[in-house]
Formats: sequence, C-alpha cells, structure tokens
Amino acid sequence: MKYAISAATGHLGRLAVQDLEKLVGKDNVVALARNVEKGKKVLPAGTTVRPGDYDDKAQLTKSLQSVDKLLMISSMPGGKVSRVQQHQNMIDAAKAAGVKYIAYTSFPHADQTKSAFAADHRQTEKNLKNSGLKYSFIRDNWYLRDDAMLIKAAAQGQPLMYSAGDGKVGWAPEFEYAMGAAKVLASDNPKPVYEFAGKSRSYADLAKVVAKVIGKPVKAMPVSDDQFKQVLKKAGMNDMIAGFVVSTQQLIRAGELTENSDDLEKVLGHPLMPLTEAIKKMLK
Repeated sequence: MKYAISAATGHLGRLAVQDLEKLVGKDNVVALARNVEKGKKVLPAGTTVRPGDYDDKAQLTKSLQSVDKLLMISSMPGGKVSRVQQHQNMIDAAKAAGVKYIAYTSFPHADQTKSAFAADHRQTEKNLKNSGLKYSFIRDNWYLRDDAMLIKAAAQGQPLMYSAGDGKVGWAPEFEYAMGAAKVLASDNPKPVYEFAGKSRSYADLAKVVAKVIGKPVKAMPVSDDQFKQVLKKAGMNDMIAGFVVSTQQLIRAGELTENSDDLEKVLGHPLMPLTEAIKKMLK
C-alpha cells in the first residue's frame, strides 16, 4: 500500500509525513511538494518527494502514480488558480493515476456552517462525493498555533485580548491534528466524516489556562472588532491579515467553532495533551 500527502512542506504536512512514516514505513510514503528541493531539506531524510503543484494537473497525475491513498491537505486561498479548482485538479489527477481513496482536511461542519470560510471546503467536499472515489472529510477545528501571538503576549504580562465574546473554540495542538490525519489515512475502515477538535473553551477560559501555566494572573480583555484590528496592526500585521483574523473572531463569536466531538481522541487512541502542557510546549 502506497500513501501520499500533499502540501507536505507546510506546518501540518511536515508533521503528518513524519507520523505516517512511523505508522506505515518510510518506503510506503510519498510527499508531494510544490518545491521539491525545499521538501528534501525540511522533511525527514530519505523521504520520497515528488512534485505536487496544485495548479498542474498533469504533474500531479504523474506524481500520484502507484499511490493508493492520498491525504489532500487543503491549499491556501488567493492563488492565481482558485482553491476549488486546485482541489479539483488534485481529485482529477488522483482518479487518473488510480488512487482509490482521498482524506481531505476540511472546515468544521463545512456542510452546515454559514461561514464564508467554509465555501471552498463545502464545494470540495461535494466534488469529492461526486468523484466516485472513497473519501473521508477531516474537519479540523482550531490549531493552538493560530492564537500563539495572543498566548505569548499574555504570558509576557499583557492582557489576553480578543473580540470573539463568549464564543468557544476547540483548540488542540497541531501535532495532534497531524497524527489524527495520518491515522485516518492509514486506517482500514475510515469514517466518511471526522470533526476533529479539543474541548471547547472561550478566550476567557484560555486566559485562565495561560495564568495557570505562568503562575500569574492573566487579564482576559474582550474588545470590539475595530479595537482588536488596531491591536493586531500595532503588533505588525498588515491590514488584510488583521482583517482576516478579526473575521475569524466573528466566526467564533457566532458559535461556529463550538464542538463536542471526541473524534480526535478516538482516532488517536488516547486523551489529548492537556492545554496547560500544550501551552508550556509552545512557550518553550
């Protein structure tokens, strides 16, 4: 059985490649990377790296030869080719190459949420369903890394600022999401849908966890979206990225990331790392 992982030089991809190689053996893993030379530098020594440009269907078809199962990590939006088309290129290439199964990293409740963030994922899920291939949708909630800037600032004595109100998030360390994805890919009988998340907590809850880690009080400071955007810009974010982060806060405030699923723990086969430990690891 041969397995492939796309976007293998990204944060999630690198971790997933390492995990999958431990599960199925290095010889059975193919890493797909837009930049093959970068892949050879950042991935474990001896990893098979093939070209994996989402824009190039012919290249993808060639690189997926002999692959049975593919972890398709969603591409970044904003490229010259739309993200939906990039994903469709990968699906078409996989079919042409004889791949039998695709696990796709999607968005929480992509088929139900009203969030604009989910639109590309929802369409990709539909396209996968219509492809005739076997599939799993791995719907990742929030990586703890996504709020690293806020957590590190709070650990240095600043208030933990946010505009998400009482909205809750299923934070978990990215390495656990990666291991979960690798285990789904290696599974003999994967489910069609996984809602991966940690325990749902508010930002006020997060401030308490950071306080426990550093042994000092941390002030949770809810602010307006406009105020939060200004905080982010003062921290060095450009207007576009700050706007994106604020829109994720609106998403959280609307309750779109509240999650009660234990899918991630079940796939991993053990409880998630306590958030205190995950934050200690981050701060180191």
